[in-house]
Amino acid sequence: MDQLLSSFKIAIPEGAFIKDPETSVLGKKIITQGMELIYNMGFDGFTFKKLGIHIGSNESSIYRYFENKHKFLLYLSSWYWAWIEYNLVMETHSISDPKEKIIQAVNVLTRNVSNDSSSTHINLVLLHKIMICEFSKSFLTKSVDQENEQGLFVAYKRVHSRLQDFIKESNPDYTFSASLANTILSGALQQFYYKNHFPSLTDCSDKNEPSDYYTNLIHKTLFNEF
Repeated sequence: MDQLLSSFKIAIPEGAFIKDPETSVLGKKIITQGMELIYNMGFDGFTFKKLGIHIGSNESSIYRYFENKHKFLLYLSSWYWAWIEYNLVMETHSISDPKEKIIQAVNVLTRNVSNDSSSTHINLVLLHKIMICEFSKSFLTKSVDQENEQGLFVAYKRVHSRLQDFIKESNPDYTFSASLANTILSGALQQFYYKNHFPSLTDCSDKNEPSDYYTNLIHKTLFNEF
């Protein structure tokens, strides 16, 4: 396991890009500056033309890396969930007790994000904020079934599968493990969004983080505690 973790690399489905942006200075600049633009103006207002002006490069140079801005968002979401999976594996692999493992897993998946010194060009805090606001736009499209068949959501589905396995291990009699896993994954981002924009729709606040809510949910749902 230690060898696996030491050799871990963020793997993005090839269908999300034309040319791997990690292979060039310009590609990495497209990622970092593109994230800043999406965060500042929102995905709906973001265009490759605006990004080209922002980075001082032709719009056509961006299209050498990504087919369109939707694929760019799929790239970012894949990167995010692959990074989440890495943290999930790293922080649970040495825990043998199923109850402790699911609690730690939920904490990893629902806590706020801080920057990681091992990532040199991806601002993880910014990426998390983008996912809170924009992740649903990566799959609420007419092309979702085709893109799912192409494996463009595989990173999210891997995290879901790991979490579902932890739920089954902690309570084999619980019937709705897949639904609960997805409730936690997608719901955590929504709770952060509601906390910031619709506080009357959530109990999450400066005092109660989404991780507190989902930890409580796990205790009540799987262990009939609290």
